[in-house]
This record gives sequence, structure tokens and C-alpha cells, in this order.
Amino acid sequence: MAAAMPSNRSSLLLLPRRFLLVLAILLVATDEAVAAGGGGLSIGISYGQIADNLPSPSRVSRLVQSMQVRKVKLYDADQNVLSAFLDTGVEFVIGIGNENVSAMVDPATAQAWVQRHVRPYLPSTRITCITVGNEVFKGNDTALKDNLLPAMKSVYVALAALGLQGQVNVTTAHSLDIMGSSYPPSAGAFRPDVAPYITPLLDFLSTARSPFLINCYPYFAYKDDPTGVPLEYVLFQPNAGVTDPTTGLNYDNMLYAQVDSVYAAVQALGHTDVDVKISETGWPSRGDPDEAGATPQYAGIYIGNLLRRIQMKQGTPLRPAVPIDVYVFALFNENLKPGPASERNYGLFYPDGTPVYNVGLRGYLPPMDDSHGTRSVVHLFALIAMASIALMLS
Repeated sequence: MAAAMPSNRSSLLLLPRRFLLVLAILLVATDEAVAAGGGGLSIGISYGQIADNLPSPSRVSRLVQSMQVRKVKLYDADQNVLSAFLDTGVEFVIGIGNENVSAMVDPATAQAWVQRHVRPYLPSTRITCITVGNEVFKGNDTALKDNLLPAMKSVYVALAALGLQGQVNVTTAHSLDIMGSSYPPSAGAFRPDVAPYITPLLDFLSTARSPFLINCYPYFAYKDDPTGVPLEYVLFQPNAGVTDPTTGLNYDNMLYAQVDSVYAAVQALGHTDVDVKISETGWPSRGDPDEAGATPQYAGIYIGNLLRRIQMKQGTPLRPAVPIDVYVFALFNENLKPGPASERNYGLFYPDGTPVYNVGLRGYLPPMDDSHGTRSVVHLFALIAMASIALMLS
């Protein structure tokens, strides 16, 4: 007859006191670090929601925290998302969609929007930036282009009225196609039809101390010319690089060259006081037959190598002392996005929380719709350990 197994209490009492004490401390400390976002990665992640199969915001909140990601970019101001991230320490960029930009020209409308979508969540949810519109100059809507800067100014004034102008930035995100020239980087210049809009916009960003946001996708260059664009150059893999004949600076990857071309264009319009930040970059894991390079392998290489550069706090050749600031696109694949197949396959995760490819970003999506489920389990084990210590010391 087999010997009887000891009870759970007896098993715990057999453990050394020092081990139990350390276990309790570690469990509590780990949980608090996750809840506060402590020691997080220096990347941001774009959280798009054009899908009908995504997990609830409360579950996504636990996933993001478990990844130790501390910055999230939304394309709206979803109240369910902002509420789910209360007291997590995660920083948020929230957005005003293009369809609402023109309305924001009215100061009263901008004030009402800020009162509804920003003020109630501060400081528990760390909203640090509002993007007014997205890739406005990519389209042909002249009214939208004309209204962009007045709308940004109205939102800024609304924030200032609440004393938030130094806490929450106001800016807009641009597509790289605003560039008329980007090679070599020192010759970077905005398109002639866009420059008249960008000049006063830069003046505003300088005054408001807000960044110039650019969506950069080296993948697009490779897809358009897979035989002419070296794969190693776009994937951050070892290569001889490209030397700018004017500055003598060497670029071993396209992303940094794109960013520095924007810096050159900004400087050409008289500004050296506006930071350029990457509001989107990514690589699709799947695409249509004519979308070269859209594979999990290449997506994993691009994101993995980018993460290593970010962790090195590396700057571009033109701004080596300024670590690049990047938001990776995107958290999930989004099954309702229009366009080619690649548009629906930029996610780091499938909607069920399974990684699309492995780049070392470990995350946990709770199986139940309970934002506190994981924390409760951790607390349970911590309490068991501490109770055991109390029993031993009694």
C-alpha cells in the first residue's frame, strides 16, 4: 500500500522558512510590478480594433501588462479601453478620427471632446498625447487638410483651459508619402503640395513642444521592388549599408534612413526643435500572391531586430544621442480591415492571444473575461505562503 501523501499544509510547513518568505515577497512584488507596468519595454504598440473577434479590453489590459509594454496607441478614445487600463501605469496615445477633425475646429466642440474623453481618465489612465487625424495629407479631401491645424489648435486650447497643455501633447500622424524626396536622407523634402500645410503645422508643434509623427514601413519599399531593394537592408540584417554622399553618414537599415530624411525635410523648413517619432511601423505575416515578403519569417526578423535596436537605445545616424521612439503596428491581426490581405495581418498576436511569430514578447491573455483574474491567482499563492510562515512562526 502506498504511503499517504502529506496534506498541503504539511507540505508547506516542510519548506524552509527563508524559502517561503522569499516566495511570498517575490509573488507580491511580481504582481505589483505587472500592475504598475514597472520595468517595461521601451516600445509602444498600436492597438487597432477593426475586427469582430478581438478579446475584451479588460483581457487585453492584462495581456499588455504581462508583456511589460508601457505605451499603447489607439486610433480613437475608446472609453472601454481607457477604463480597462486604469491604474496600470500604461501610457496612452488617443486619437480623433479624420471624420471628426473638421468638427474640432469649433472651440466648444473641442472643449466638450476633451472633457468627455480625456479629463475623466486622468491621472489614473496616463493619456500623454492626442493625435488629431491620421495620414490626412494622403487623401484628396481639401477641406480636411485645411481644417487640420485649426482643429489641433482648438484641442490644444481646450487642454490649456484645464491646465493639461504640458501633460498631454497634441499632434497628428503622417504617411511617409508626404515626402517628395527621401534619398539620400540629407535631401529629404516634403512634397510641394504638402509643404504649405506642413510649415505652419511645424510652427505649432514647436510652440506646443509636440512631436512630428511619421508612419514608416520599409516593407512597402521592398514589396514594390523586391529585386531592387536588398532584403537585409530593410530587415536590419548585416549589410554594407548606404552612405549619404552629403553627410558621409552610413545607414545599415531603411527605417533609420526614412526617419532622417524627415528630419532633413523638417530642418529645411526652419525647425531643429521638433522631434520626429515613429507612430507606426511593422511587417505583415501574410499577404496576397503579389505582396512579396509578407511571411511570418520576415515579420519576425523585422520586429525582432527592431526590438533589439530599441533595447540598445540606439539613435539614427543623424541623431545618435536620441533613442528612436517607436510604436509597433499592431497588437492583433484585424480581420475587418479593407484592402489587400497584408492589411489584416500585421498583428503580433492572433485574437486568441497566440503569437503570430516568436520575437521574445511573451504575453498572457486571460481565458476568462476578468481583468483581475491573473492578479487574484498570484495573490492567492502569496497569501498561502504568508499564512504558512505565520503558522511556522506561531
